[in-house]
Amino acid sequence: MRKPVAGIITASMIVTMFTSYGYSSDKNILSVEPLVMKKSALESMLPKNTKKSADTITELDVIICEYGQNTKDWFLGSGMKGSNFVSKFEEENPNIKLNLDVVSWSDVYDEVDKRIKSGNTPDILNIDIYSEYAEDGLLLPIKDYCPTKLYNDFFDPFLEQSAIDDTVWALPDLASSRALYCNADIFKEVGIDYPTTWTELEDVCSKIKDYYNGKIYPWGIDMTTDEGQAAFSYYTWGNGGGFVDDKGKWAVNSSENVEALEFALGLVEKGYTNPKPATQTRYDLQDLFAEGKLAMVIGPNQLPAYVEKKGGNINMVPVPIPAAKGKKSSSIGVMDRIMAFKDANAPDQDARNEAIGQFMTFFFAPENYTAWVEMEGFLPVVKSGVKYMTKYDTSFGAWLDILDNCKFYPTEKTEWAQVKKDIIAAEQNALNGNDVKKELDKVQKKLN
Repeated sequence: MRKPVAGIITASMIVTMFTSYGYSSDKNILSVEPLVMKKSALESMLPKNTKKSADTITELDVIICEYGQNTKDWFLGSGMKGSNFVSKFEEENPNIKLNLDVVSWSDVYDEVDKRIKSGNTPDILNIDIYSEYAEDGLLLPIKDYCPTKLYNDFFDPFLEQSAIDDTVWALPDLASSRALYCNADIFKEVGIDYPTTWTELEDVCSKIKDYYNGKIYPWGIDMTTDEGQAAFSYYTWGNGGGFVDDKGKWAVNSSENVEALEFALGLVEKGYTNPKPATQTRYDLQDLFAEGKLAMVIGPNQLPAYVEKKGGNINMVPVPIPAAKGKKSSSIGVMDRIMAFKDANAPDQDARNEAIGQFMTFFFAPENYTAWVEMEGFLPVVKSGVKYMTKYDTSFGAWLDILDNCKFYPTEKTEWAQVKKDIIAAEQNALNGNDVKKELDKVQKKLN
């Protein structure tokens, strides 16, 4: 805890930042002085007619998750152009004091639980989970503190992932997603455009195969046990299907899904893909792409850095993943969250909510936010962030469409772990010649 400051009203906040879809790093927890009460609690002991100082300062406790070796320096050291996030924020917002800790992913869940049990709930927390906090009545709905202009800047699919019964309880703070990366030099040499539909994709694959006489694989498919469920999502979402229907019920064997998987297998049968989709993982495909032996690969936003690390010199362009004619392109989304906790003892709830809103506004300001997101290797969750980064890299503009049409695995369903395995098995059986519909029917039957 922090020491009380004379004349200061404290609204305790904690901000914690997290990496999904497999992002974690070692974390260090800053020491806490256990005998000091929150300022808000001290204020509650004062006589009710005590007047607040005209120079009232709202004090916020913030926890940030440690994404990498530069996180702590960015928020607390000198990594933000010789300064840091806390100093710059307090300079622009002299009515707010931040008590910010950077905590490792391995420690953050226990640290938050400890603070909740001790009655010292965080003011702002950035983490992957949110629903258990919301269901326990600990969180503020974002409408209480998020300015309308900022709210409208977020990509809708990411906001929707933190909603329960139409109430949004947390803001997305950063994202990862997948795009179709194309080798621009190959496309230029063959004289073709980047595909947007399945029909165009087949035409492009045919021309690349013929032009290079099979020496360059046109299209990459990973139906391995590593991430075969991702391939299922690319094609089924791109055909109006998916893991669940519009009501959230399992619909693995829908006609759209059967048609989508048959299309993907058709690419394999025509020789348009890598030769061993059941055993060649996404990393194998990324290596082929880095070597110039694969013309197109679906990969994460970190792919350019991966290719460079592998020694590749590929002129690559990210574009939306092709979809069936008349259908919308979709990609996998992964996100972390930032949320605000309630503080019943705060002497001025309106001032506290306003301070939280000021924090969020400063945090997501493009000139601040994009530098941090890029440093950590993720994607912005606000449109202004993508537009800001596009000024320096025009190809980055493709992420506006990709992020605006992201979908998410149904990880909230208890059957997901088994469904994922069963779908991969169905894909691999279909690669060996089994009937696609019968394979997907078997998966669905186990869920009925």
